Amino acid sequence: MVQATLDVPDLHIPRVVIIGGGFAGLELVRSLKSQEVQVVLLDRNNYHTFQPLLYQVATAGLEPDAIAFPIRKLFHNYENFYFRYSVVQEIDTQQKEVVTNLGKLKYDYLVVASGSRTNFFGNENIRYHSMPLKTVVQSLQLRSLLLQNFEKALQTKDLTKREAYMNFVIVGGGPTGVELAGALSELKNYVLPVDYPELDVRKMQVHLVDAGPRVLAALSEESSASAERYLKKLGVHLHFNTLVKDYDGTTAITIKDGEEGQLLGRNLIWSAGVEGNAPKGFDASKITERGNRILVNEFNQVEGVQNVFAVGDVACMKLEDFPNGHPMVAPVAIQQATLLAKNLKCLINGKSLKPFKYQNKGSMATVGKNKAVVEIGKTRFKGVSAWFIWMFVHILSLIGLRNKAIVFINWFWNYLNYDRSNRLIISRFSKEERKEKRDKGKAGVVI
Repeated sequence: MVQATLDVPDLHIPRVVIIGGGFAGLELVRSLKSQEVQVVLLDRNNYHTFQPLLYQVATAGLEPDAIAFPIRKLFHNYENFYFRYSVVQEIDTQQKEVVTNLGKLKYDYLVVASGSRTNFFGNENIRYHSMPLKTVVQSLQLRSLLLQNFEKALQTKDLTKREAYMNFVIVGGGPTGVELAGALSELKNYVLPVDYPELDVRKMQVHLVDAGPRVLAALSEESSASAERYLKKLGVHLHFNTLVKDYDGTTAITIKDGEEGQLLGRNLIWSAGVEGNAPKGFDASKITERGNRILVNEFNQVEGVQNVFAVGDVACMKLEDFPNGHPMVAPVAIQQATLLAKNLKCLINGKSLKPFKYQNKGSMATVGKNKAVVEIGKTRFKGVSAWFIWMFVHILSLIGLRNKAIVFINWFWNYLNYDRSNRLIISRFSKEERKEKRDKGKAGVVI
């Protein structure tokens, strides 16, 4: 059976196909606006997600439409731009085609910007029973699970089961884990006691588990220590140098110093690692064993493959300063996409390319109201000033004036009274149904 061709007009100018509408993909489209090329963007969602705020959707601080923006609306006035809502299944570099669920598409230049996905390190029990937090759907599922389990806690007289429903185990002490732990603790301290007066919410426990010796390992020890103090003040239980070996949906099996322990909780949130979301079609030699990322040179080219590039989380550019590739963060993706747009123009015009050099503009994380850490160069902020910097940067980074306004109003209201009005169970969440959908959707790139 001959597969259909994806319906995109041939404009008789160089066609640049971009896989993924994340930070790198969108920045590349913007940067190519004035160039004489046809740009085709492929994504399995018709919207861009501002992933740094997914945890706020999960903890009822924001609705998903505040951190998502329609791709078509963003580029509706761009000439020679085409978006196709499709799932990428494979790349055929010999025929210079992208194979999707809608058909095949020829390219002159291909840019893989498919981002990253949750890495469960081969543990199927954790993959099945835990909750990842990489997409809007997953954030809504986590919110539903949180609220459903509190409703279940009301219905059981078994104290052990009740505590399990109310306990949270977060694996991974990076920004996502730290911010989620802080948000859950604020729910425990200020919101849930009002919603569930029949429950002794004081017995709710939030555990943050990390295999390393401290949280926020990418930041300085000083900022890490400040974040730990904030977390402890909120009542978070910290477990360092601890691995989560297994999880059966109720009890997490941990290992520390060679000895096993147990953490009771029906809510295990996995933020312990990500891996590149590389599509099928590349030779195994082009994919890293550690992290499933596509190997690229200093120009973001996939070496040995003509006119194919990778940017952002899915790309691994091994340099002297970054022997394992650059950190998988938005600034890297945006900077690589910006330079690649210039290099594509140089390539088309037969000019030499410029190598990529990452400019680290800083790192930050928030733990809760008036509690954050920010590092910009050698300058460090913590507490209230850091929290306002964090808030300002994130609002500016959102796409769309409406989204900026909604988030600002929500945060201002929450700042005054800690109220989180989005505590709605829109649809019941079932891990069994999720597993069925996940197994059916194994084919294709999850963008």
